[in-house]
Amino acid sequence: MLHKKLWEHNADVTRRCLEHPFVRGLADGTLDHDVFRRYVAQDAFFLRAFLRAYALAAAKSENWNQARLFHELMGGVVEELKLHESYAAKLGIDLEAVKPYSATSVYTDFLRRVAWQDSISEIIAAMLPCLRLYAFLGTELSASLRPQHPYEEWIPK
Repeated sequence: MLHKKLWEHNADVTRRCLEHPFVRGLADGTLDHDVFRRYVAQDAFFLRAFLRAYALAAAKSENWNQARLFHELMGGVVEELKLHESYAAKLGIDLEAVKPYSATSVYTDFLRRVAWQDSISEIIAAMLPCLRLYAFLGTELSASLRPQHPYEEWIPK
C-alpha cells in the first residue's frame, strides 16, 4: 500500500521528530513552562484550521457516510479545542489574540487553500501526514508516562 511505503520511506523524519528537544521535553515532563504555553496557543490556532478543513470537506461530501465521518472528525477537534481552552484559561492565553508563527501560518494557509479550492481527496492528503505523525508520537510517548506527569493530558493515548 502507498501509505505504508511512504511511511517507511520517511522513517528517518519520524525518528527525528521523536528525538526533537520539544518532543523529548514533553515526554519526560521537563519541557519549559513558557515553551508549553506558546505551544498551546499555536496548537489551538492550528486546530481551528483543521476544524475548518473538516467542515469544508463535509460540505463537499457527496454521500451521507462521508459527511458523517467528517462530522465525527470535527467533533474530535472540538473536544481537543476544549482542552486547549481549559489550559489557555490556566495559562493566561487569549486564544482569540494568538498570532501564528511563520511555520504555523505556512501550513494553515496551505490547508485553508486546499480545503477551499480542491477535492476531498486532496484535503485528506493535506491533513493525513500531520494526523499520522501525531498518532505515532502519541503512541511512542505514552509509554514514557509516569504518575503525575505534568503534560499527561497532551500525550495522546
